[in-house]
Amino acid sequence: MAPPPVPASPARILVRSVNWLGDAVMTTPALLRLREHFPASRITLLSPAKLATLWSPHPALDDVLTFAPDDGAWTVARRLRRLRFDLALLLPNSPRSGLEAFLARIPRRVGGAWPWRNWLLTDVVRPAPGLVKMRKRRPTEIATLLRSPNPPPHWGLPTPGPESHQLFHYLRLTTHLGANPAPLAPSLALPPAEIAAARERFGLKSSVRWIGLNPGAEYGPAKRWPIEYFTLVARALTNRVPGVRNPFGLVLFGGPADLGTVAEIITSLRNPAVPVVNLAGRTSLRELAAALAACSDLITNDTGPMHVAAAVGTRVIVPFGSTSPELTGPGLPGDPRHALLRSGAPCSPCFLRECPIDFRCLRDLGPEQVIGQLRMTNDQ
Repeated sequence: MAPPPVPASPARILVRSVNWLGDAVMTTPALLRLREHFPASRITLLSPAKLATLWSPHPALDDVLTFAPDDGAWTVARRLRRLRFDLALLLPNSPRSGLEAFLARIPRRVGGAWPWRNWLLTDVVRPAPGLVKMRKRRPTEIATLLRSPNPPPHWGLPTPGPESHQLFHYLRLTTHLGANPAPLAPSLALPPAEIAAARERFGLKSSVRWIGLNPGAEYGPAKRWPIEYFTLVARALTNRVPGVRNPFGLVLFGGPADLGTVAEIITSLRNPAVPVVNLAGRTSLRELAAALAACSDLITNDTGPMHVAAAVGTRVIVPFGSTSPELTGPGLPGDPRHALLRSGAPCSPCFLRECPIDFRCLRDLGPEQVIGQLRMTNDQ
């Protein structure tokens, strides 16, 4: 049976958000295209509570509903049913997101094709033709690959093109509804007053060029550039790297799990010649975005704050190891502002949480390569 037609302007649209910070930032181009295509519709985002403040305000949205980690699909669906949505756009591929919309009796349910949930949707959006699919690699596969005298790059697969980036998956869903398929750079609505307030609260003077360091990554240690490398970069910066525009200062970012790591870096800095500000564990999500916007550059792992920084206009320098910049890099794919560094290790990307061998993909990217990228910013 064919799905019901989409009205020219559905009265109420529900968008089910993704669950991770970086992924959420990558959905912003799709949200903006959805708003552009349905300017008169009331668009409501269903978001995990931990991400709610990311969306307040956002020009694509009218309302934000939240759910707690212990809210079950039935609980969420009952709340949604009362609001009588005409259309549900499901950004995550999870079966749960499809079940919520199905149980809420939303008549039109649009989402990407995914095992175990296609029957819950009225519109199953297939992947783009020719999409390069990559997956986690087993440790035995990595060991076999590294024994080969001439291991192929990208596991013998074609190098993913721009259309393989995650933000194009979300755009494909809105394009299915008739929206403009042209990509936009991910962006967050951050009023200048919020940036000014963060500068005031955390002592980030506008006369100083602030360089951020973000040494954490929630996904796992395989995404984390070695802490000793972050430490060496911090030492070099606090001793004034030749060629880096002065005056400048150093800001260290991180969540509660990164307090020890950041403290270790700061303890290693003896008599720093530049100001050092420790924001680990001190910022809300909105304050994190504002403080990142106050930085000219952020040296970071592939993690949520990387995407936030790029979305608020900060240049990011990222050593990539277990993950792929072609699939989840910051900003618009191919944006030359950002420095996305790779070592060329044949086992990268493996998409594993922990490295089963010697961590060569990130250890081969030395501190001098990152510092060299900071010097280059003076010429841009």
